[in-house]
Amino acid sequence: MLAPSEDGGTAVSTAVRCVQDDTYTGPVTAERESPMARSETSPGRTGGPAQRPNACCFCWCCCCSCSCLTVRNEDDRPNRRTSQDTKLETIPNCEACTKPSIEEVRLWAQSFDKLMKNPAGRNVFREFLRTEYSEENMLFWLACEDLKKELNKGLVEEKARMIYEDYISILSPKEVSLDARVREGINKKMTEPTQQTFEDAQLQIYTLMHRDSYPRFLNSSIYRSLAQMGSRSSSES
Repeated sequence: MLAPSEDGGTAVSTAVRCVQDDTYTGPVTAERESPMARSETSPGRTGGPAQRPNACCFCWCCCCSCSCLTVRNEDDRPNRRTSQDTKLETIPNCEACTKPSIEEVRLWAQSFDKLMKNPAGRNVFREFLRTEYSEENMLFWLACEDLKKELNKGLVEEKARMIYEDYISILSPKEVSLDARVREGINKKMTEPTQQTFEDAQLQIYTLMHRDSYPRFLNSSIYRSLAQMGSRSSSES
C-alpha cells in the first residue's frame, strides 16, 4: 500500500502531550489477543466487528487510550474526526513490552533489524505505519511470526487460512502488496499449509518496510520526539 505523498491533501504532524513519570511501574494490564486477531470482520465471516480494548500497552509507546502523541489533520476525510487536534486511534492487540531505554531508542536508528527485533520498537514503528495507512504490513509480518511458532498441525492450517483471507486475498481490504511469483507460490502451498507457507511473502514485506517506510520513520515526528525526550532525560540526569 502506498503512503500518502507529502504534497498531497493530508499533512500529519505529531507532538508530545504528556511527560514521563520519574518511575516506571510496568505495562497496564489489559486483555490481549494473539497477533492473528482481527480488528474488523473479514469477508465471508459472520459476527460483528471486534471491540477494541480500552488500553493495550502503556503511555510512552503511543498506542493506547492515554496516547502521548497527537495527530493534526489539515483536511476533512469522510468517516474521520475533523477536529484540529485529535488523539491517534487506539491500536488493538499491541505487543507486550517493557519501556525502552535511551540506548534502545538510539539503536533503532542504526538498523532496521535492530528495530524489528525490539518489541517496543515494533510498536512505535507500527504506530508510524498507521499514519501512512500501511499498518497491514506489520500485522502480516507479526501473523507470520506467530504462525512459524505454532506446533499444532490443526492450528497451523487454521492460522494459515486466516492469514490468507486477511492479507493475501484480493478481496481483503488489508491485502498486502506481493508480486505475482510469490502470490502464485502461496496459492500452491495453501493446498497443504505449513509454518513456512508465507516465508517468501513475509521476506518481501519485510524488505518493503525496510526500503520504503523505515527511512521515513527515522525522520518522522514520532521517532524524533522519543529520541529528543531521551536526550533531555539524559542531560537532566
